[in-house]
Amino acid sequence: MLQAVINVFRISDLRTRVMFTLGALVLYRIGFFIPLPGVDQEMLVDAATKASEASASGFGRILEYASVFSGGDFGQSTIFGLGIMPYITASIVFQLLQSMIPSFKEMKKDPSGAQKLQEWTRYAGVGMCMVQGFMWLNYIRGQGMVDPVLESDPTGRFFFMVAGLTGITAGSVFLMWLGEQIDKYGIGNGVSLILTAGIISRMPDAIFWVISKFSLSAQDDSVIGPVGVAFLLMSFVSVVAGAVLITVAQRRLPIQQARHARAGSAAASSGRHYLPLRVNHAGVMPIIFASSLMIIPTVALGSLAQYAAASPGWPEWTRTALTFLNANLQMGSYPYVLIQIGLIYFFSYFWTTVVFSPEEMSEQLRDHGSFIPGLRPGPRTAEYLETVVERITYVGAGFLAIIALIPTVVASQMGVPMLVSQFLGGTGLLIVVSVGLDLVQRIEAALLMRNQTGFLDSGEGGRAARIRSGRG
Repeated sequence: MLQAVINVFRISDLRTRVMFTLGALVLYRIGFFIPLPGVDQEMLVDAATKASEASASGFGRILEYASVFSGGDFGQSTIFGLGIMPYITASIVFQLLQSMIPSFKEMKKDPSGAQKLQEWTRYAGVGMCMVQGFMWLNYIRGQGMVDPVLESDPTGRFFFMVAGLTGITAGSVFLMWLGEQIDKYGIGNGVSLILTAGIISRMPDAIFWVISKFSLSAQDDSVIGPVGVAFLLMSFVSVVAGAVLITVAQRRLPIQQARHARAGSAAASSGRHYLPLRVNHAGVMPIIFASSLMIIPTVALGSLAQYAAASPGWPEWTRTALTFLNANLQMGSYPYVLIQIGLIYFFSYFWTTVVFSPEEMSEQLRDHGSFIPGLRPGPRTAEYLETVVERITYVGAGFLAIIALIPTVVASQMGVPMLVSQFLGGTGLLIVVSVGLDLVQRIEAALLMRNQTGFLDSGEGGRAARIRSGRG
């Protein structure tokens, strides 16, 4: 490992790319210290802290999930508050459109068409940013977190909205541009790295929380004893190992590729290869969709239950029903867990159907002269691929459900805030693991191309590679 790190900084081009990526991420973090004008930052941080500590708070859950998905931080209203979420939302929308609209699907196959779709995605990201920024600024005004001098004057309110919306939009557009620069001049996927940096930046706060609550003699639920800390550590290691497993797990189907006989050759021969199918083909998208949808009944039922309790005109059975539903659809409750598992399975199959086409895969195999032994090319191969993908998606969705529910169960049963439990599973951990693996593989490929020992290269493998390259 140490030798691989040394090799990274020995190669001029790779060193430049790594340092550019690190510099871009540092620049991204600096933006969190540039606040929007007119916002009472102390009041906002205090409200976000209280909301996140209350497990039943819909506002707290919205902040947690939005911060994970955006790479931003809604606990402080800065120019990077929305993060990269508008661009990610626009990208998801256009991916769905490409699978449903034939003209978009054809544009994606052509390089100029793909560039045009990317341009439309950027414009849609700007539009999403303006809508989300307007909603966020209105919420801040409604909670009284704006400077009273500005709020008391119509002109001041107008300039606050214009300045705030301009700052938030400019910040998100800058992050979109920064992600593209990392793609071009750095190493790794820029948007994913920005998202990962935002998630990892909250890890020190989680560690400090555990340290502040630690006690050798835990006598009540307000502190965590050695057993609790050991459980958190073992859970973190186990879940990370499981996330790595589900990210890299594949079902390899044997395929054969006919090699046509050339002039002067004795006979035709065939080579045996494998077609890798990912077990978790949908990535983190099922958890994102399921978690986002589960926020809606939590927030809506909580608000309706409070409103019904304060309004004497509501029938008694209505208030009783709303109170019952609100209590049984909170994070960690049994119905909540069952519904979330069902949604994860549904979106796993839905997203796999969107991004994976057995018919196209079968046609590509046939066009390249490849086939699965025992199956005729064409519809029979497509039918077999669809059956295999359905089976492995069932297993992958089960793993996703387990990883997604661990933070919820730990937060509700151990009294651990989402700030800590989000590193024991869920969307954030899967994003960090998948992006980390992708980054290591890219650096590994760059090192092996230059005949250097990589992170994943053992001693024997490294010596064999050097011998093959003539350096042994």
